[in-house]
Amino acid sequence: MKEPKIGIALGSGGARGFAHIGVLKALHHAGIKIDMVAGSSMGALVGAFYCTGHDPATMLKMAKMFRRRYYMDYTVPKMGFVSGKKVEQLIYALTQRKKIEELDIPFSVIATDLLKAEKVVIQEGLISEAVRASIAVPGIFVPYKKDGRLLVDGSVIDRVPVSVVKEMGADIIIAVDISHIKQNPEINTIFDVIMQSIDIMQRELVKAHEITTDVLIRPHVENFSASAFKDIDEIIEIGEIETNGRIAEIEAVIQNWRKQNEEI
Repeated sequence: MKEPKIGIALGSGGARGFAHIGVLKALHHAGIKIDMVAGSSMGALVGAFYCTGHDPATMLKMAKMFRRRYYMDYTVPKMGFVSGKKVEQLIYALTQRKKIEELDIPFSVIATDLLKAEKVVIQEGLISEAVRASIAVPGIFVPYKKDGRLLVDGSVIDRVPVSVVKEMGADIIIAVDISHIKQNPEINTIFDVIMQSIDIMQRELVKAHEITTDVLIRPHVENFSASAFKDIDEIIEIGEIETNGRIAEIEAVIQNWRKQNEEI
């Protein structure tokens, strides 16, 4: 029987993006094979872990290495407060120094070109460089210079990269949107101000351009701020619980595709 190629689009959301680990864990346990991944911002980071071959338990350990004190290397503000060199080195180690084209699972990373004001889909080169560009939150991280481009966070232009997964050749697309934002959050630092502002803008963008996909998973992580790196276990669990509740729906979509594509 012909099997569909299943792709997953992992959206942005700061620390809330660790819910993607729970989503992937639930899909793995249900025996639903993911054939390709596209990620934006934190979705790119988790996608990189997954496509490198790490299991959910290992990804959880990796996620806990992303507390601010481990990767924030502050610099004299010019284009950002954080240089990003430390986090790039951390990602380089955790992704085994691999290039995207060396991965067994096709992987696309979304970034935004500030100079040309356009989406950049990175599908080759070091994983660490691509992810570093995709997580470069404007105003916090120094933009990443690559191939004559000035790259920042992929979520600026494509929060949940469904169209990229489609272009990669997926027959069935699962999209994971973490656009829920915390109401009345504690705003104490410039990091909080920037992240909450971006979250609000992107939530409105999602409203204006509804995500078209076969299965849309929206973990309820609205009680967490984008900087809630201390709540990783709970955020991952919410992603897993939400996905477990959608397994029957996903399996029905797969079965329907099989029926429509039965070989005569």
